[in-house]
Amino acid sequence: QVQLVESGGGLVQPGGSLRLSCAASRTIFSFNVMGWYRQAPGKERELVAAVTSDGRINYADSVKGRFTISRDTAKNMVYLQMNSLKPEDTAVYYCYGASDGPYDWGQGTQVTVSS
Repeated sequence: QVQLVESGGGLVQPGGSLRLSCAASRTIFSFNVMGWYRQAPGKERELVAAVTSDGRINYADSVKGRFTISRDTAKNMVYLQMNSLKPEDTAVYYCYGASDGPYDWGQGTQVTVSS
């Protein structure tokens, strides 16, 4: 069973930045896709950003131009750099990995954007 462990969440003021990290317990090339979802209170979980094993990247329209997903294949890490944060970005952010079976999920990290 793979483990995905997120870190880097916290409280930030509007306009600020945070960098989320996701550490995988196995090579990230074993996943077809890795990325980040988020879930705000009372809302469905939504895809934020994803990167395929061959490096193709996809972003939600709401974060394009503000968030950047990246990976370090040597360290089996995936990152989400979040800039120009808005209160509506407040959510629990989950790292995920998709291969041939059900998604693997991290435990989530809280991001709160508030003054």
